[in-house]
Amino acid sequence: IQMNNQLQSIVLDWIPNQSKVVDFGCGDGTLLKILAEKKSAIGYGVEIDGEKINACITNGVSVIQQDIDAGIQNYKGMGFDVAIMASSIQCLRRPKNAMKNILKVANECVITLPNFGNWELRLGLLKGKMPSSAQLPAKWYETKNLHLCTIADFEDLCSEESFNIKKKVYLNSRGSSSWLANTFPNLFAAEAVYLIG
Repeated sequence: IQMNNQLQSIVLDWIPNQSKVVDFGCGDGTLLKILAEKKSAIGYGVEIDGEKINACITNGVSVIQQDIDAGIQNYKGMGFDVAIMASSIQCLRRPKNAMKNILKVANECVITLPNFGNWELRLGLLKGKMPSSAQLPAKWYETKNLHLCTIADFEDLCSEESFNIKKKVYLNSRGSSSWLANTFPNLFAAEAVYLIG
């Protein structure tokens, strides 16, 4: 999933200069490449898709081919400052376990996730079909999403498990922050980004 400019800007703002970063589900490595260029970060990607791994290599990003569900714990004790999971937590078999493990891998974690409670998706369900949107374009039979959650669901999980949300930003379907998305995030935000530590 390609990260929009607003989301990319938020992530860049939250990651300190010269951080050691691991990106779980790094895609083509674009974010890690930008972090290296703009923040002098040392980045490592974890990806399972062979084509995306080749793109990482083309982008000059160090990448390991691994399933995130099986591999997060392998990165404990490696001194990472920040871990990133951009639009991948909902694709995991055990997202709660992943959250627990990721906070053992790095001091802080940036997590972005699509909001399945967004009004556009709710409208799709009212029409009797599995919904899709700009943030979730795949049809039900092609999606990699295993756990469909809303912003409220995710924040409840964080509260129940004592995951400290340090910062959060809600983005509308155009990828920008708005009064509606901030006031009623579960209904009007299409995506959320969190800094957890």
